[in-house]
Amino acid sequence: MAEPTPASVPARAPVGDLGRRLAARRSQLGLSLEETAECAGMAPSYVRYLEEHPGAAPGSGPLVRLAEVLQTTVTDLTGGAVDLPPGTGRAGRTPEFTELDPDECRSLLSAHGVGRLAVPMDSGPVIVPVNYDVVDDAIVFRTAEGTTPALADSRPVAFEVDRIDDAFSQGWSVLVRGRARTVTDPDEESRLTARAYSLPWAGGERDVWVRVEPETVTGRRITV
Repeated sequence: MAEPTPASVPARAPVGDLGRRLAARRSQLGLSLEETAECAGMAPSYVRYLEEHPGAAPGSGPLVRLAEVLQTTVTDLTGGAVDLPPGTGRAGRTPEFTELDPDECRSLLSAHGVGRLAVPMDSGPVIVPVNYDVVDDAIVFRTAEGTTPALADSRPVAFEVDRIDDAFSQGWSVLVRGRARTVTDPDEESRLTARAYSLPWAGGERDVWVRVEPETVTGRRITV
């Protein structure tokens, strides 16, 4: 594991929910609280304190050790990179670029989350983020009438999802091309609502379902 550099330790801990980020990163790596504490050379009670107390303010030493164990950076762990775009770090020394097979692409897509929808408009393409689900191999999402995602009806669109790991300069992306259509059948609307993973983050009345049937699905991955 790489040694921390001075640049990876902020002079002042950025404002962020350290406990939530710590617990979420542990979960991503499949580490228990006890395993994390042992690898970081800390008491489990201290790690539990950091996770459960929003006002906890550990020094740079504990933060560096936790970031090492959790394979991330102090800045990411403390929320300092929330408003920064991913990919600002340097490339790895020996990056490997590979194409993903269709099954792996579908597996990554099925994790749900937020994707980017590219819609061709009269004035040019427009790209917007949407909360999406995968139902019967189709990309589905809810939006409001008159919004850009709703205007995708009957148009050829592109839909992209990705995950970027700035700590290790690696990640993946999946691109779907297909035609969007507005769901008008009440039974299908009810079925999609029942199987929805989450509500749209934007809130408000968003009861227009849009479905994108994939025509091509491609993906790529960068590992170090």
